[in-house]
Amino acid sequence: MILSSSSRYQFTDDLNICRILNGMWQVSGSHGRINPSSAIDSMFKYLDAGYTTWDLADHYGPAEDFIGEFRKQLVNQRGEDALSNLQAFTKWVPRPGKMTRSVVEKNIDISCQRMGVESLDLLQFHWWDYRDKSYLDALQHMSQLQTEGKIKHLALTNFDTEHLKIIVENGMKIVSNQVQFSLVDRRPLNQMVEYCQKQEIKLLPYGVLCGGFLSEKYLNQPEPQNFKLETVSLKKYKNMIDGWGGWSLFQELLQTLKVIADRHQVTIPNVAVRYILDQPTVAGTMIGARLGISEHLKENAHVFELSLDAEDHQKIQTITDKSQDLFQIIGDCGDEYRR
Repeated sequence: MILSSSSRYQFTDDLNICRILNGMWQVSGSHGRINPSSAIDSMFKYLDAGYTTWDLADHYGPAEDFIGEFRKQLVNQRGEDALSNLQAFTKWVPRPGKMTRSVVEKNIDISCQRMGVESLDLLQFHWWDYRDKSYLDALQHMSQLQTEGKIKHLALTNFDTEHLKIIVENGMKIVSNQVQFSLVDRRPLNQMVEYCQKQEIKLLPYGVLCGGFLSEKYLNQPEPQNFKLETVSLKKYKNMIDGWGGWSLFQELLQTLKVIADRHQVTIPNVAVRYILDQPTVAGTMIGARLGISEHLKENAHVFELSLDAEDHQKIQTITDKSQDLFQIIGDCGDEYRR
């Protein structure tokens, strides 16, 4: 299986990425045990299928270590040149507090060591408390480390539009912001998309499948109880669905997506991902990779053969027009993490 050329995106001058990024939150421990050996074997399958771009974080359990081991095995089996087609985007999620140069550099060095790299492709920075302005100090130090070659590109995760503006106005060169964005959670369309377009900042959405709810598995099914949901993702996105409009309206959405999917001979997840990829300034979307447990490589490839037309978008809008405005309920992107 070879992905079509439309699966690639020139993210920066030196980074050409797959528009479906392999999300590694699923190896963090909250989604069940992952066998390291099986996980690495699975990573070769992803790479060979064309899914070359990985999204991870310092707090995603062994995710950075998996990348480091994968890189090592890749070089041993295929040579140093094989690394040129691999992109690994990590995150730094520190506890709020004083951000000195030594604190920042120490944590960057740890990620580099774990991942087996001299320079991070993309460092996505998260900050828990906007009242603590030390995030600007941290970003200043990261910018210096970028100049020195330890970071190739600087990005954010779960920053709202107001604080993204503050960062940009303080002279930081930000290439992307990773935010929750789906057919259920369309908050980025309120403010974030417009600002990012003006500043040429890309979005890397996660949650595009609502933890798996946007799939045939939940079509025409009774409302699940939270205590019966298997993963942290499902519990999180069930709460999001409740705020958006509830299970009955969500079933209407799934039924509509099924009609669209059948028309194009694809799946509900394909339609949901394609919808977000078509939004302005979106570079790529995360899809969780349950390494060594389940793979959807062939199914996901259909996203790049799918084109939604005006009729499809009208059908979807008919449903979303009935939903609650999550921007009014939750706030801007990432505000759910800062209550």
